[in-house]
Amino acid sequence: MTTPKVLAFDVFGTVVDWHGSISREAKALIPGVDGDKFASAWRAGYKPAMDEVRSGKLGWTKIDDLHRLILDRILKDFAIDLSEEKRRQLNLAWHRLHPWSDTVPGMTRLKSRFMLTTLSNGNLGLLANMAKNAGLPWDLILSAEVFRHYKPDPETYLGVAEIFDVQPSEVMLVAAHEDDLDAAKACGLQTAFVERPLEYGVGAAAAKGDLTRFTYASSDLNDLARQLGV
Repeated sequence: MTTPKVLAFDVFGTVVDWHGSISREAKALIPGVDGDKFASAWRAGYKPAMDEVRSGKLGWTKIDDLHRLILDRILKDFAIDLSEEKRRQLNLAWHRLHPWSDTVPGMTRLKSRFMLTTLSNGNLGLLANMAKNAGLPWDLILSAEVFRHYKPDPETYLGVAEIFDVQPSEVMLVAAHEDDLDAAKACGLQTAFVERPLEYGVGAAAAKGDLTRFTYASSDLNDLARQLGV
């Protein structure tokens, strides 16, 4: 097996706890709202909004703007009247997502041996603010914004190899989402599944398929570091 040179990380859910973070921020800004339902509804609009870009219904639109589009829609669904200032403040909650407890120590271990980069659909400004806020030790921040393609388009995965001037097999995608990993594997990347049982909230873990199809399967980033010998 080729030893990877670059670890490219999915971010939302894999590195940071989007559900818990958004739920807390929503409850703080909108008294009485069910934060868990609100967070889930907001995230549920994520893939359909990206599909609007892929289909050409929307031109290229960065995630910050898609998040705001979805937010305006779900506020209507929840019958919530929120001022423009509070909408802006809430939309920026995606810049302030909290890392999982193992994220920073696990990444720090991995950084001692590998190049670490994001490979996220989040836009560059969002990812930079998140890294600053959460203390995420990236070597490079890459986004769908760089490639003008959202995952799982092949241009995103192959773009990482091109930027680092390595073979696709020398890049490993680290993610908690099997569809993301399957798409990366189809492009020739190595793959590492990371278990995140609380990504969608308590009692809402996604069903898992056969994880042996991935190069590695780990319980968290410290476990992945151990498996990779660091």
